[in-house]
Amino acid sequence: MMDKNQIRETIAKRVALELHDGDVVNLGIGLPTMVPNYLPKGVKLYLQSENGILGMGPKPAEGEQDEHIIDAGGGYASVLPDGATFSSAHSFEIIRGGHVDATILGAMQVDEEGNLANWMIPGKLTPGMGGAMDLVVGAKRVIVAMEHTQKGNFKILHKCNLPLTAAKQVNLIVTEMGVMEVTDKGIVLKEYNTEFGDKDTAVAAIQAATEATLIIDPNLKPMVF
Repeated sequence: MMDKNQIRETIAKRVALELHDGDVVNLGIGLPTMVPNYLPKGVKLYLQSENGILGMGPKPAEGEQDEHIIDAGGGYASVLPDGATFSSAHSFEIIRGGHVDATILGAMQVDEEGNLANWMIPGKLTPGMGGAMDLVVGAKRVIVAMEHTQKGNFKILHKCNLPLTAAKQVNLIVTEMGVMEVTDKGIVLKEYNTEFGDKDTAVAAIQAATEATLIIDPNLKPMVF
Protein backbone atom coordinates (compact mmCIF):
# COMPACT_ATOMS: atom_id res chain seq x y z
CA MET A 1 0.00 0.00 0.00
CA MET A 2 1.37 3.39 -1.00
CA ASP A 3 1.27 6.22 1.53
CA LYS A 4 0.25 9.79 0.68
CA ASN A 5 3.79 10.97 -0.01
CA GLN A 6 4.54 7.99 -2.27
CA ILE A 7 1.33 8.61 -4.21
CA ARG A 8 2.14 12.27 -4.78
CA GLU A 9 5.75 11.52 -5.74
CA THR A 10 4.68 8.80 -8.17
CA ILE A 11 2.25 11.10 -9.95
CA ALA A 12 4.66 14.06 -10.09
CA LYS A 13 7.52 11.90 -11.44
CA ARG A 14 5.37 10.49 -14.23
CA VAL A 15 3.89 13.85 -15.23
CA ALA A 16 7.39 15.34 -15.44
CA LEU A 17 8.16 12.98 -18.34
CA GLU A 18 5.38 14.60 -20.39
CA LEU A 19 7.21 17.95 -20.50
CA HIS A 20 9.89 19.10 -22.91
CA ASP A 21 12.76 21.56 -22.87
CA GLY A 22 11.53 25.09 -23.52
CA ASP A 23 7.88 24.38 -22.73
CA VAL A 24 5.75 27.15 -21.24
CA VAL A 25 3.86 25.45 -18.42
CA ASN A 26 1.25 26.60 -15.93
CA LEU A 27 0.97 24.63 -12.69
CA GLY A 28 -2.11 24.32 -10.55
CA ILE A 29 -1.85 24.44 -6.77
CA GLY A 30 -0.86 21.47 -4.64
CA LEU A 31 0.53 18.33 -6.28
CA PRO A 32 1.28 19.94 -9.69
CA THR A 33 3.85 22.23 -8.04
CA MET A 34 5.97 19.13 -7.30
CA VAL A 35 6.43 18.29 -10.98
CA PRO A 36 9.47 20.56 -11.67
CA ASN A 37 11.39 18.68 -8.96
CA TYR A 38 11.47 15.58 -11.17
CA LEU A 39 12.23 16.96 -14.63
CA PRO A 40 14.65 14.87 -16.71
CA LYS A 41 18.19 16.23 -16.95
CA GLY A 42 18.48 18.95 -19.57
CA VAL A 43 14.81 19.93 -19.51
CA LYS A 44 14.13 23.54 -18.55
CA LEU A 45 10.61 24.89 -18.32
CA TYR A 46 9.29 28.42 -18.39
CA LEU A 47 6.72 28.44 -15.61
CA GLN A 48 3.87 30.85 -16.22
CA SER A 49 1.75 32.35 -13.46
CA GLU A 50 -1.55 33.90 -14.51
CA ASN A 51 -1.07 36.96 -12.32
CA GLY A 52 1.81 38.02 -14.60
CA ILE A 53 5.05 36.01 -14.46
CA LEU A 54 6.86 34.04 -17.17
CA GLY A 55 9.98 32.29 -15.92
CA MET A 56 8.87 31.83 -12.33
CA GLY A 57 11.58 30.47 -10.06
CA PRO A 58 11.51 28.46 -6.83
CA LYS A 59 9.82 29.57 -3.66
CA PRO A 60 12.20 32.02 -1.92
CA ALA A 61 13.86 31.13 1.36
CA GLU A 62 12.66 32.70 4.61
CA GLY A 63 13.92 36.26 4.80
CA GLU A 64 14.52 36.50 1.05
CA GLN A 65 10.91 37.14 0.04
CA ASP A 66 10.01 40.17 -2.05
CA GLU A 67 6.51 41.45 -1.26
CA HIS A 68 6.15 42.57 -4.88
CA ILE A 69 6.68 39.06 -6.30
CA ILE A 70 3.86 36.63 -5.58
CA ASP A 71 2.29 33.73 -7.42
CA ALA A 72 -1.33 33.39 -8.51
CA GLY A 73 -2.25 31.93 -5.13
CA GLY A 74 -0.85 34.93 -3.25
CA GLY A 75 2.25 33.14 -1.96
CA TYR A 76 5.79 34.44 -2.25
CA ALA A 77 7.48 33.57 -5.54
CA SER A 78 10.67 34.38 -7.42
CA VAL A 79 11.57 35.20 -11.01
CA LEU A 80 14.52 33.61 -12.80
CA PRO A 81 17.19 35.88 -14.34
CA ASP A 82 15.71 35.33 -17.81
CA GLY A 83 12.13 35.66 -16.58
CA ALA A 84 9.71 38.55 -16.96
CA THR A 85 6.81 40.18 -15.16
CA PHE A 86 3.87 41.97 -16.72
CA SER A 87 0.22 42.74 -16.09
CA SER A 88 -2.34 40.00 -15.58
CA ALA A 89 -4.04 41.26 -18.75
CA HIS A 90 -0.93 40.41 -20.77
CA SER A 91 -0.68 37.10 -18.94
CA PHE A 92 -4.15 36.12 -20.07
CA GLU A 93 -3.29 37.19 -23.62
CA ILE A 94 -0.55 34.55 -23.46
CA ILE A 95 -3.03 31.97 -22.17
CA ARG A 96 -5.91 32.80 -24.50
CA GLY A 97 -3.55 33.16 -27.43
CA GLY A 98 -2.53 29.51 -27.16
CA HIS A 99 1.06 30.13 -26.06
CA VAL A 100 0.98 27.85 -22.98
CA ASP A 101 2.23 24.40 -23.98
CA ALA A 102 0.72 22.58 -21.02
CA THR A 103 -1.30 23.18 -17.91
CA ILE A 104 -1.08 20.66 -15.09
CA LEU A 105 -3.82 20.69 -12.53
CA GLY A 106 -5.76 18.60 -10.08
CA ALA A 107 -9.38 17.59 -10.41
CA MET A 108 -12.41 16.64 -8.40
CA GLN A 109 -13.86 14.80 -11.39
CA VAL A 110 -12.95 13.91 -14.98
CA ASP A 111 -15.18 11.97 -17.34
CA GLU A 112 -15.09 9.94 -20.55
CA GLU A 113 -15.56 13.03 -22.74
CA GLY A 114 -12.62 14.87 -21.15
CA ASN A 115 -14.90 17.15 -19.14
CA LEU A 116 -13.26 18.61 -16.05
CA ALA A 117 -14.71 19.67 -12.70
CA ASN A 118 -12.14 21.13 -10.34
CA TRP A 119 -13.36 24.40 -8.93
CA MET A 120 -16.40 24.00 -6.67
CA ILE A 121 -18.79 21.73 -4.83
CA PRO A 122 -22.33 23.14 -4.67
CA GLY A 123 -23.18 24.40 -1.20
CA LYS A 124 -19.55 24.97 -0.21
CA LEU A 125 -17.85 28.33 -0.18
CA THR A 126 -15.36 28.90 -2.99
CA PRO A 127 -13.11 31.85 -3.83
CA GLY A 128 -14.06 31.50 -7.49
CA MET A 129 -12.78 29.76 -10.59
CA GLY A 130 -9.75 32.02 -11.00
CA GLY A 131 -7.85 31.48 -14.24
CA ALA A 132 -8.65 27.77 -14.55
CA MET A 133 -11.35 28.18 -17.20
CA ASP A 134 -9.02 30.16 -19.47
CA LEU A 135 -6.07 27.85 -18.86
CA VAL A 136 -7.94 24.66 -19.59
CA VAL A 137 -9.33 26.05 -22.83
CA GLY A 138 -6.23 28.00 -23.90
CA ALA A 139 -3.38 25.56 -23.16
CA LYS A 140 -2.23 23.28 -25.95
CA ARG A 141 -2.33 20.30 -23.59
CA VAL A 142 -4.27 19.70 -20.37
CA ILE A 143 -2.78 17.16 -17.97
CA VAL A 144 -4.74 16.16 -14.87
CA ALA A 145 -2.51 15.02 -12.00
CA MET A 146 -4.59 13.58 -9.17
CA GLU A 147 -5.16 10.67 -6.82
CA HIS A 148 -7.27 8.02 -8.49
CA THR A 149 -10.08 8.10 -5.92
CA GLN A 150 -11.20 10.39 -3.10
CA LYS A 151 -11.88 8.50 0.14
CA GLY A 152 -12.92 5.52 -1.94
CA ASN A 153 -15.20 7.55 -4.23
CA PHE A 154 -14.78 7.53 -7.99
CA LYS A 155 -13.14 10.58 -9.58
CA ILE A 156 -12.97 9.25 -13.14
CA LEU A 157 -16.61 9.03 -14.17
CA HIS A 158 -18.95 8.28 -17.04
CA LYS A 159 -20.22 11.85 -16.66
CA CYS A 160 -19.18 14.64 -14.27
CA ASN A 161 -21.95 15.71 -11.89
CA LEU A 162 -20.19 18.75 -10.41
CA PRO A 163 -20.12 22.17 -12.14
CA LEU A 164 -17.65 22.01 -15.02
CA THR A 165 -14.51 24.06 -15.32
CA ALA A 166 -14.50 23.29 -19.04
CA ALA A 167 -15.94 20.72 -21.43
CA LYS A 168 -13.95 18.21 -23.49
CA GLN A 169 -10.52 19.72 -22.80
CA VAL A 170 -8.59 17.08 -20.80
CA ASN A 171 -5.91 15.25 -22.80
CA LEU A 172 -4.15 13.08 -20.21
CA ILE A 173 -4.91 11.78 -16.71
CA VAL A 174 -2.05 10.62 -14.47
CA THR A 175 -2.82 8.96 -11.14
CA GLU A 176 -0.88 6.68 -8.82
CA MET A 177 -2.52 3.72 -10.60
CA GLY A 178 -1.79 4.53 -14.20
CA VAL A 179 -1.71 6.84 -17.20
CA MET A 180 -4.87 7.41 -19.23
CA GLU A 181 -5.38 9.28 -22.49
CA VAL A 182 -8.73 10.89 -23.28
CA THR A 183 -9.77 10.16 -26.86
CA ASP A 184 -12.91 10.63 -28.93
CA LYS A 185 -13.72 6.98 -28.19
CA GLY A 186 -13.26 7.27 -24.42
CA ILE A 187 -10.49 6.91 -21.84
CA VAL A 188 -7.62 4.67 -22.93
CA LEU A 189 -5.44 3.07 -20.26
CA LYS A 190 -1.87 3.41 -21.59
CA GLU A 191 0.25 2.46 -18.56
CA TYR A 192 -0.34 0.63 -15.28
CA ASN A 193 1.57 0.85 -12.02
CA THR A 194 3.18 -2.49 -11.15
CA GLU A 195 2.65 -1.61 -7.46
CA PHE A 196 -0.88 -2.87 -8.05
CA GLY A 197 0.17 -6.27 -9.40
CA ASP A 198 0.94 -7.87 -12.72
CA LYS A 199 -0.76 -6.66 -15.87
CA ASP A 200 -4.09 -8.45 -15.46
CA THR A 201 -4.31 -7.83 -11.71
CA ALA A 202 -3.45 -4.15 -12.06
CA VAL A 203 -5.93 -3.60 -14.90
CA ALA A 204 -8.69 -5.18 -12.83
CA ALA A 205 -7.77 -2.99 -9.83
CA ILE A 206 -7.70 0.18 -11.95
CA GLN A 207 -11.07 -0.57 -13.53
CA ALA A 208 -12.57 -1.35 -10.12
CA ALA A 209 -11.45 2.11 -8.94
CA THR A 210 -12.87 3.80 -12.05
CA GLU A 211 -16.53 4.38 -12.86
CA ALA A 212 -15.78 5.12 -16.53
CA THR A 213 -15.32 2.08 -18.74
CA LEU A 214 -11.63 2.02 -19.65
CA ILE A 215 -10.38 1.07 -23.08
CA ILE A 216 -7.25 -1.05 -22.64
CA ASP A 217 -4.47 -0.07 -25.03
CA PRO A 218 -3.25 -3.17 -26.93
CA ASN A 219 0.28 -1.90 -26.23
CA LEU A 220 -0.40 -1.38 -22.51
CA LYS A 221 2.89 -1.19 -20.61
CA PRO A 222 4.16 -0.67 -17.07
CA MET A 223 4.15 2.92 -15.84
CA VAL A 224 7.50 4.62 -16.49
CA PHE A 225 9.21 7.17 -14.27
